[in-house]
Amino acid sequence: MLGLLHTSPVHVPVFDALRDADAPGLPLRHQVRPELLAAARESGPAGVADEVAETIGALARDGARAVLCTCSTLGEVAEAAGSAAGVPVLRVDRPMAAEAVATGPRLAVLATVASTLAPTTELIADEARRAGRPAEVRTVLVPDAWERFQNGDREGSLRAVVDAVRREQAAGGLDALVLAQASMAPAVERLVDDGRPGSGVPVLASPRSGLRAAARLAGQ
Repeated sequence: MLGLLHTSPVHVPVFDALRDADAPGLPLRHQVRPELLAAARESGPAGVADEVAETIGALARDGARAVLCTCSTLGEVAEAAGSAAGVPVLRVDRPMAAEAVATGPRLAVLATVASTLAPTTELIADEARRAGRPAEVRTVLVPDAWERFQNGDREGSLRAVVDAVRREQAAGGLDALVLAQASMAPAVERLVDDGRPGSGVPVLASPRSGLRAAARLAGQ
């Protein structure tokens, strides 16, 4: 079984569908804790480290052989909790960060929540050190997108992300664009489907690569 720690319920059907496509038969156990992200935005991820560890420990006691944290803001404290819980813990954006570093050194990180920018930038730097590669990262906070997402305006939030990606593509000088949060992933499909020519710069999202890596950790 793979445990998943989410901070939004919208991720549950997304990861169920990815499991069905990429790791059929793998049991998933979802824990949805939106209050952890709200608290982390106020006090920083370290302020909720104990609660994150408790949640991961509960998943391990329920039989999870690995845990995937789908919240980029909480990713670092979630991975740190793995040793005490006795299970491997993977932050969903780590495989994406490794892919970004392998693509090239000039990267842009887009986020809809400000508290995600520093953790994602630090993760990319960590993956760059592991790979022995350079990484130059610029960060972009997409205005109003998170507020729209929280208020149920998913289309408006998605449109804001797509517009921000297009602006970064037009600015040039990038090897890859990184969407820092799992909730931003639908923008990739929209960019493909909207019929407008792209810049050739890869736009990377975390859910599929994260789920595949976590499934391997869980023995699937």
